[in-house]
Amino acid sequence: MSENKLFPASVIGSMPRSDFVKDLVLGDAEISPEEYNKRIDAAVRYIVSVQEQAGVDVLNDGEWRRKSYIGVIAELAHGFELSRADDGRPWTVVTGKVESKNPGFISREVEFVRDITTRQIKATLPSPALLGERMWDPELSKAAYPTREDFARACVPILRQEIELLKEAGASIIQIDDPHLCLFVDPQVRCQHDNPDLAADFAADVVNELIEGFEGLKFAEHLCRRAGARARGEASHAGGFDAIINQLNRLKVHHITMEFTTPGAGDFEVLKQLRDDFEIGLGCVDVTPGKIDSPETIAARVREAAKYIAPERITLNPDCGFAPGSGAVVPIDEAYRKLQNEVKAAEILRSEFS
Repeated sequence: MSENKLFPASVIGSMPRSDFVKDLVLGDAEISPEEYNKRIDAAVRYIVSVQEQAGVDVLNDGEWRRKSYIGVIAELAHGFELSRADDGRPWTVVTGKVESKNPGFISREVEFVRDITTRQIKATLPSPALLGERMWDPELSKAAYPTREDFARACVPILRQEIELLKEAGASIIQIDDPHLCLFVDPQVRCQHDNPDLAADFAADVVNELIEGFEGLKFAEHLCRRAGARARGEASHAGGFDAIINQLNRLKVHHITMEFTTPGAGDFEVLKQLRDDFEIGLGCVDVTPGKIDSPETIAARVREAAKYIAPERITLNPDCGFAPGSGAVVPIDEAYRKLQNEVKAAEILRSEFS
């Protein structure tokens, strides 16, 4: 990811959306496709400029064109219906056979950003196992897919088609968002499974199926511990990464992003257990609303990690995206300040380690 730059600064995924963007993307106002594209293009230009002004090396479009980072699968394929979760939030659920309908939705995100920046571009895809966890329902989905695993595997060819198009679009790195695999760090979650290691193996296996055979692409696995839940006041999952080390070392990705600012995440010594060919995206910036880490606080976390892995393997990034779902209220200026401090921390570290 670094293109030989020490301690590159990266985003993870989502950036906070203003009410204007939420109304545009999630609202029901009737405007022409031409007018919609004009407005969302202007919005994306703005959020790309925010990241450029902050100084990050690897950016994206803030996922601003998507209704949700998981629900984007419904833009790519038939077989889904929009429902409501118990708390009233929109919930996309699979009810029919998944078939391709709009290939290129995500690659078009990258094509647009490629035309307006010279920075590296990260594209994000939901992992198949995550889709199985969030979008399969034992009653609503069973006629099409009797098990979660059946549905997850059905998503693989849809996502592989998108990866082909992302390669053509010029994505620098393709990140697989996989908070599902990271659930298995939590002892309480593991107790809910007869064989938690087997379930975690499945999550890793379908990622490998997703990326198998692609050449000339860099893949990342985003291990979110549901840090974004903090933006909604929800509980996060405790437990160290040791519990899923075997699954992580089986992954055929090049880069792993790991969250470390959340309480209960464990210490950086666990990095010694990972394969030494992995780049590590170090979650060193807290995404909790209202909490802004200083550059020195961020740099101190990275120094600690550098005791266990080579500095050349480390990329700086926030724990998670800044806008985890439409229910999160996070000021854009706060996210901008956090990214600025991440970049300043990277500059401090380069002067020390170079």
